[in-house]
Amino acid sequence: MDAEDRWINVDPRTKKLSLRFRICGFSRQFYLSTGLKDTKRNREIVRSKRDAIANDIALERFDPTLTSYEFSPVGRDSKFQIVSENKPQYKYNILELWHKFTDFQETQLEQTTILGRYIYIKNYCDRLPTLALDEASTIRDWLVKNAGNFTARLILTYFKSCCQWAADSRMIHDNPFEKLTLNKRHTRVEESDYKAFTLEQRDTIIKVFENHDLYSHYAAIVKFLFWTGCRPGEAFALCWDDISADCCKVSINKSCNKYKILKSTKNNRKRIFPTTKGSKLQKLLLNLRAEKESSLIFLSRSGLPMTSDLFKPAWTGYTCKQSGKTYRYMGVVQELATQGLIPYLKPYATRHTFATWAISSGVSADKVALWIGDTVETVLRFYCHPNVVEAECPDF
Repeated sequence: MDAEDRWINVDPRTKKLSLRFRICGFSRQFYLSTGLKDTKRNREIVRSKRDAIANDIALERFDPTLTSYEFSPVGRDSKFQIVSENKPQYKYNILELWHKFTDFQETQLEQTTILGRYIYIKNYCDRLPTLALDEASTIRDWLVKNAGNFTARLILTYFKSCCQWAADSRMIHDNPFEKLTLNKRHTRVEESDYKAFTLEQRDTIIKVFENHDLYSHYAAIVKFLFWTGCRPGEAFALCWDDISADCCKVSINKSCNKYKILKSTKNNRKRIFPTTKGSKLQKLLLNLRAEKESSLIFLSRSGLPMTSDLFKPAWTGYTCKQSGKTYRYMGVVQELATQGLIPYLKPYATRHTFATWAISSGVSADKVALWIGDTVETVLRFYCHPNVVEAECPDF
């Protein structure tokens, strides 16, 4: 920066001008956000204000409240952020508070939840441009730009809870994340999100999984999802303690997200899924129990706890780069769809398939709602697919 533009900065994201400067005798930096875009004319305006401030400093009449130096751009409301030397400094940064918050929560939450959250936040803290609490807005802006809207909102929620706990515990004087919010983006719901497979398509998928050279290991969880309407995250969290001795009752009371964090079911409803003796589901569970190697029912091919990221390659496929080239490998369902044998639907379609064909087979909507852990209204709205139930119904 040349002498002409000393104190003048440009926000890399908004491209707006600001003034930052320090004065001997004051402990904190002063900061003015002008609200002006970085143009030649606006720089002249900011320089004039900068020179006026410099003159007041030289004449020992500087106004530390900055009210004497307010901009009044035509057609705009001036916005100023004043960093006062009288404002208390934060004793900790966000990572130090996160360590303390995690230690406090260890006595109240499941260890798996604590570990998952700790690692998740710790990984992002290592990448942040700053950990200083008085730069919370900088942290938010970086998250939006580098982590996406959903993840940014999730992490800001964690930071907000952490700092509120610290403020209540009088470790810090206020919660710098309290007023930092992000608008929730409304994602477009695709028509395929509410479609179901026919029973023939369902059985084709199961058969291909059973005989697949690479993904036959996942045939069991695919069957379980199709035959119970269970949400994938609920299936990932199932333990053998949740299964009755005769494998005729499945207690669904928790879920596991992509970060391996255990939580309650989507709507906090615990339920029992019943099946009869001699059913396909009972035989599946009995066979899995005879081969069980861990407390979890479903594991990845490498023996890790199942997550959506580990299951996706088997269902959809994956890409990898090698020697500068990108290679695409299709999963079972994607490959069948490419061959024109079935439509491509997401794993959640297993739930729609179960509910749709249960209703078309004569099971009442209230009973289906009880089995899959939803309301009757939701079942009638989303799980009755005319394009499927108008077809001839094979033995369900």
